[in-house]
Amino acid sequence: MKIIRSPRQMQQALKIFRSRGRAVGFVPTMGALHLGHLSLIRRCRRDNDITVVSIFVNPAQFGPKEDLKKYPRPMKKDVLLCRQAGVDFIFYPRPAAMYPPEFKTYVYVEGLSGLLCGASRPGHFRGVATVVAKLFNIVNPDRAYFGQKDAQQAAVIRRMVSDLNFPVQVTVMPTVREKGGLALSSRNAYLSRQERQDALALSASLRLAKKMAGSGVRDAAKIISAMRRLIQSKGSSRIDYAAIVDPLSLQGLKRITEKCLVVLAVRIGTTRLIDNIIICPKN
Repeated sequence: MKIIRSPRQMQQALKIFRSRGRAVGFVPTMGALHLGHLSLIRRCRRDNDITVVSIFVNPAQFGPKEDLKKYPRPMKKDVLLCRQAGVDFIFYPRPAAMYPPEFKTYVYVEGLSGLLCGASRPGHFRGVATVVAKLFNIVNPDRAYFGQKDAQQAAVIRRMVSDLNFPVQVTVMPTVREKGGLALSSRNAYLSRQERQDALALSASLRLAKKMAGSGVRDAAKIISAMRRLIQSKGSSRIDYAAIVDPLSLQGLKRITEKCLVVLAVRIGTTRLIDNIIICPKN
């Protein structure tokens, strides 16, 4: 396994493999790797000849009052996990290499970026789309892998890839959860023991939504109201949003008639967590 810090060196290192017809797979991350990331890496290795993992805490997607400075950066552990998982290259660029002083170009996906998390985190998805576009141009992967937990991010990236004709196949993998249902996230490390218990209400509310839809409830507002009551029963929780939306447009739905996405953003104490589930109601 090789660790590369320069964008140009990363581009050069992969040229020889492409010239030999080797498929390159890519897993972009911000580090603090967990089993969710490792599931993406395993799938990437299965599908491709070469596996590249990027580790870059992207400053462009953090707001001025967000947790950029305290975001976990356990690089030694991440390197060990990547080596054990069979990763071929880690791309670990410095912020100045990705955003030099003269940097002026950003990517913004209209429509999708200002909804849900984008409404409370202005500029976040501009930062996400920009860094992913840069990483795609540097790594030039045949396939790239993302987690369903970040459903809005996946929708933004898929739209960007389609609109800008990136020659990459985007695969979104299922959310990996702890035994109690809590979606794995690097930010779970911020939770106290009691907050971790309270955070189980997120996945419990999603299961409730699925159960209600499965029993014939079609009124989205009724389902959301039940979800909110469950989450608000936990003293440390503050709901940012709870919504039922179209999986592609992310527009809110009043009635559930076909496959839809149930999405949540909730603060547990001071930690903001997101989660979602796709439901397909019975006719």
